[in-house]
Amino acid sequence: MNYVIVGKNIDVTPGLKQAVEEKIGKLEKYFAPDTEIHVTLSVEKDRHKIEVTIPVKGSIIRSEQVSNDMYVSIDLVEEIIERQLKKDKTKSIDKEQGATGTFKQEYIERDYQDEDEIRIVRSKRFGIKPMYPEDACVQMELLGHNFYVFRNAETEEVNVVYKRKGNTYGLIEPEN
Repeated sequence: MNYVIVGKNIDVTPGLKQAVEEKIGKLEKYFAPDTEIHVTLSVEKDRHKIEVTIPVKGSIIRSEQVSNDMYVSIDLVEEIIERQLKKDKTKSIDKEQGATGTFKQEYIERDYQDEDEIRIVRSKRFGIKPMYPEDACVQMELLGHNFYVFRNAETEEVNVVYKRKGNTYGLIEPEN
């Protein structure tokens, strides 16, 4: 694979370049040897971001990961792309568009659906009490969850509050 590695607000050191090539190199089993991989490393305050774009005929495969350590971001992005490839194999490889030149034959022929099949392993039932979004956030924190489903006391609609990065919260409301 051919790597195009660019740094924004960061020098791409030989160690970083080697880490990218080793980690992303694990994807070689899916792609033809002449596949071009575009990697952008950037740093903004404590946010170490990696963007990986792999152009394939008729589409692109892309992932972006952010963490407080560039090497962690590199690890995460490789895992995400591999999961995407296994999950969306039929979308990634459209034989009518001629994308078979981009991917290795073993990847095209292998069935990955059983490996990443979505399985619900636990189910819960609970009553939805009317409450205000702020109260739902407190309840979510008390339970130690990342989200909380509740009936909004003002609108009578089912809403979801969720934790965001930076110790902030989000609210999901249905459209009218």
